[in-house]
Amino acid sequence: MKTPKRGSIGGNSTVIGTFWSEGIVRLLPSLRIRLCLSIVLLQRSSSPLFFAKAFGSSHKATTMSPPFRKDATQTKTALLASARPNSSAQEAPISNQARMLLDEATLLFESTFGVSSDDSDDDKSFPWYCSMAPGRVNLIGEHVDYTGGFVFPMAIGYGTLCYGRGKLVRKSSRSDGMGAVRECRVISSMQKDAVSFCPVIADGEVSSLETYDLKSPHAWANYVIGVVNNYLPDLSSLDLVFCFDVAIAGDVPLGSGLSSSASLEVSVARFLECILDAHRDNELAFSSSQDAMLKYDGDADKGRAIQRALRCQHAERTYCGTPCGIMDQFVSSAAKQGSVLLIDCESVDYEEVTIGGDADAQPPTAAEDLPVVIVCNSNVKHDNAGGEYPIRVKQCDDALTALQAVDPDITSLRKATLSNVEAAKSQIDDVTYRRAKHVVTENERTLQAKTALSTGDFATMGQLMNASHKSMKDDYEVSCREIDILVELAQGYNGVYGSRLTGGGFGGCTVSLVQRTAAEGFMTYLKAEYKKNTNLECTSFQTMPEGGARSIPLEPFH
Repeated sequence: MKTPKRGSIGGNSTVIGTFWSEGIVRLLPSLRIRLCLSIVLLQRSSSPLFFAKAFGSSHKATTMSPPFRKDATQTKTALLASARPNSSAQEAPISNQARMLLDEATLLFESTFGVSSDDSDDDKSFPWYCSMAPGRVNLIGEHVDYTGGFVFPMAIGYGTLCYGRGKLVRKSSRSDGMGAVRECRVISSMQKDAVSFCPVIADGEVSSLETYDLKSPHAWANYVIGVVNNYLPDLSSLDLVFCFDVAIAGDVPLGSGLSSSASLEVSVARFLECILDAHRDNELAFSSSQDAMLKYDGDADKGRAIQRALRCQHAERTYCGTPCGIMDQFVSSAAKQGSVLLIDCESVDYEEVTIGGDADAQPPTAAEDLPVVIVCNSNVKHDNAGGEYPIRVKQCDDALTALQAVDPDITSLRKATLSNVEAAKSQIDDVTYRRAKHVVTENERTLQAKTALSTGDFATMGQLMNASHKSMKDDYEVSCREIDILVELAQGYNGVYGSRLTGGGFGGCTVSLVQRTAAEGFMTYLKAEYKKNTNLECTSFQTMPEGGARSIPLEPFH
């Protein structure tokens, strides 16, 4: 099975789109929608968006009818050069993947909010912005970020894009003068309805936005509202509040363990920063975190990336009911093209690691000898996954309490050694013992993996990945039959260095380090053998480290 090429678009659909976008479509709006649907269907058979929808087809949220998406040529003529975010923020040329998500988000915006950036009645005082943040795959270091451990993730080529318009408005001018309240409105391609919310203003002060009950069909909006709440302190000294309309499109499969939620949070955060930066020359965003920013020694981009991750983590923990660690938001925010990040979740700092890129390695790894990362979606997600996560967090807390009774100097499981765990074994139950054992040994494996991957010792890297999976299966108990089958198939395939469960567990994805020449055959083999063993379909893709959160200049594409 060949991996679909990112951004491949049929030439005929582009020609048709150009013809209609410059003439008849503007005269016949109803035909415009039908044409866009035809173009989307033509493009999706070879597009990453189609691939991602299929990749996540087992999840309920992906079974909804996708919104119409307008063709790339029509989108080009609609974008305003004035919407470019502040040049000091991290920008990147628009990729094929981002362009396709932008097409989807643009048409979703128009069909939901009834306005586009090229409409004559558009309020030009509201600038247009676009932001994007990736999902991630963790090579090793699982279930240790919420205990201050070491993790080793990288960003992938799938992400979440926010497109819309917004600005800061005075608290006293929340009405447009005609009785309508200027709200914050958001629509997602994965949801049926738009959600609106408005900051509560009492005695001139803005209070936190209220979130939806976690069982509400609109609970997905809590990820957005929670992030907005974490940026309100930047406006605390001003008579200003956020006002925006945003359409969200993404291709990270929901529930796959590839951090679709963190990708959403970080993309929303980057969008808000565009609004803040436009107001006061790059000084307003993170203005409430100046003391924290000082420790980054003038590296503003690094400081912003880390503080953004912390704000998004706080949003998910506080407003979405997930006691998550920092890894997912961190790598989505701070990832660098071509590098895996070794993240220290206690100091909240990171080191960029290039695969086979250690200058002291003898001999250096040739480009053609570098392995590739294969992610395989089991397309299963067991019902106990959500409830087991907070249970594991509590078990780790219990383990720490037990270890501190033996040695008070152990302030976190990150500080514990295997000998500490063995010394406390007689005072804790078997489950708590095994949870602590996993965390301690996984931290050791992650540090060893950094050395192995950077020096080109891929065989050792693979052995560490295999050992990590065994620990997650036996000691942390977050695997399942389908994942174990995928891992066993991978570990027995010639050309695979190592394979393991990645993400929270109980389904989701595996990650494998594979020789480049074996990648295509390996994915074909997995698909056939997994079907034979489970009667289920799995979907694989090949990836290498991608970049983190960024703003996308909205100007005519070249």
